[in-house]
Amino acid sequence: MEGEGIDMSTVLSVRKREAGHRSTLTQLRKGGAIPAVIYGYKLDSTPISISAKEFKKFVQKNGRNGVFPMELDGTRVNVVVSEVQQCSLKDEVNHIDFLAINMSEELEVDAAVSLVGESVGVSEGGILMQPNLEIKIKVKPTEIPETIEIDITKLAIGDSIMVADIREQVDFDIISEDDYTLVTIMAPVASVEEEEVEKNEE
Repeated sequence: MEGEGIDMSTVLSVRKREAGHRSTLTQLRKGGAIPAVIYGYKLDSTPISISAKEFKKFVQKNGRNGVFPMELDGTRVNVVVSEVQQCSLKDEVNHIDFLAINMSEELEVDAAVSLVGESVGVSEGGILMQPNLEIKIKVKPTEIPETIEIDITKLAIGDSIMVADIREQVDFDIISEDDYTLVTIMAPVASVEEEEVEKNEE
């Protein structure tokens, strides 16, 4: 799924804020805003606040990997989310780091991996393990994929898919190493135990 569907007409309005006293930050959050910082292309690091409602709406529509068009003091900037700090007890965003980008230059982002299809190995009782949920890619901002889909239909018990197996199937550079494991089908626990018992009896 390519990032071309991003609605670049929706411009998020953000405001500069005073850098962080805790009481000020708490007040901001109570008022429905998220404290954030924006830095990067043609910008010094600037503390800002953004409407929590607008941010959530944009993420639901375009995904967290999307390019966020922003207006700061009358200037339009394009940014991506660099880091999000969330409250572990509530599903709330505490702070966001936004990276201002040059739309014509490639950048490194973490793209989510989604598995498609049902593995042969799983239907035979194997256990699906997904040790890494994201891979690092280098891509132009307008081409950031929402997810990278991996077909696992042919995976049998004992099989794995690593970055090396998908590198040629995608249209962008993958920064992650070739041996970075994305999915493995493990043998069922019971059969592993039976094999060990059999070995011990021999």
